[in-house]
Amino acid sequence: MHSGLRVVVLGMMGRCPFGGQTWLYLNWLRGLQRLGHDVWYVEDDTVWPYDPVQNTVTDDCGYALRHIARCTERIGLADHWAYRLADRKGACWGLTEKELNELYRSCDVLLNVVGATDLREEQLKARFRVYVETDPVTSELLLALNDEHTHQSFANHHLVATYGENYGAADCRVPLNGIPYRKTRQPIDLELWPARYTPDASFFTTIGNYRQEGNDVEYKGETYRWSKQYEWEKILDLPRHTGQQFELALNMGLPEDRTRLQSYGWHLVSPLEMSVDVFGRYPEYIRQSRAELTVAKDQNVRLRSGWFSERDVCYLSSGKPVVAQDTGFSNILPTGEGLYAFSTMDEALYAIDAINSNYERECRAARAIAEEYFDAAVVASRLLADAGLV
Repeated sequence: MHSGLRVVVLGMMGRCPFGGQTWLYLNWLRGLQRLGHDVWYVEDDTVWPYDPVQNTVTDDCGYALRHIARCTERIGLADHWAYRLADRKGACWGLTEKELNELYRSCDVLLNVVGATDLREEQLKARFRVYVETDPVTSELLLALNDEHTHQSFANHHLVATYGENYGAADCRVPLNGIPYRKTRQPIDLELWPARYTPDASFFTTIGNYRQEGNDVEYKGETYRWSKQYEWEKILDLPRHTGQQFELALNMGLPEDRTRLQSYGWHLVSPLEMSVDVFGRYPEYIRQSRAELTVAKDQNVRLRSGWFSERDVCYLSSGKPVVAQDTGFSNILPTGEGLYAFSTMDEALYAIDAINSNYERECRAARAIAEEYFDAAVVASRLLADAGLV
């Protein structure tokens, strides 16, 4: 029996069964679970999942179902999940369709994490609905441009919480469109992400995508870009200015991108195989790194949203210092030891030298930041309190 709230977390880790996306949800689930709530993970929409074995988007849900079952069992939530392809009769697993619809009606709060699900009639039966915006700025720009889909998505929720923790600050230029945002951040389960000290590790690393098309937004005569390639270009020459080595586990769609990065001294590896090994090679890659060096999307950088990456928090919790392109998060989080924000290549080089000058201290500082600012139960508790539910 649970004495706490009944919480439904809507997500897409079966649809997108990679390490970064999966851990995003697992950390939220663990935080809520640690608070003693009755927590359920649900995927329920019309979007076909990606199957990495077949390397295609498919209506065969077998891989997605196995992935969700493995992950929820691993964190103690076996039999607390459901998966439904909503436009197909009889395509519901984990719970029957009747049980799933009743779960919505009976829950105290529905958290639409990432906002990945367009809510339908069944989900709108949930008495309190929270949109957890993990990738800020694009939606705000679209709202300012009167995009109806984004407007309806937000309107279907009672509260919008955002990782844009610099929203409303003097240096933040994100249009807020009159929405009373609540601030939240990336939770991390400190037990599942223990620190590991690796003084002999060679590489500063990161994991992600290099080039992503299709989500740029034109706003007030300027183009705000989604793809991170433009930000990597700003520090392309970095390896030539330091003896530190760098390895990027980036999805590289174009051979010429790979050739260009390698010519400047960046080591490249594919993230695919490690990313589908959610509890094995993905966290191990982070734990065997020396530190992280990473950039952010142009949208977050120029408009100063304050966004910070879930992946960055995994590095911090693992005791790995982080050097991240500043999005305004330096207004919120402590920087200068364990975590560094950079806007120029010289600032990144300074951070790299500082980390290597007193590596053990920097690693302890990184873990301390994760413990103080990102503990999953603390983050989840604050969100529920901001929603007036506890």
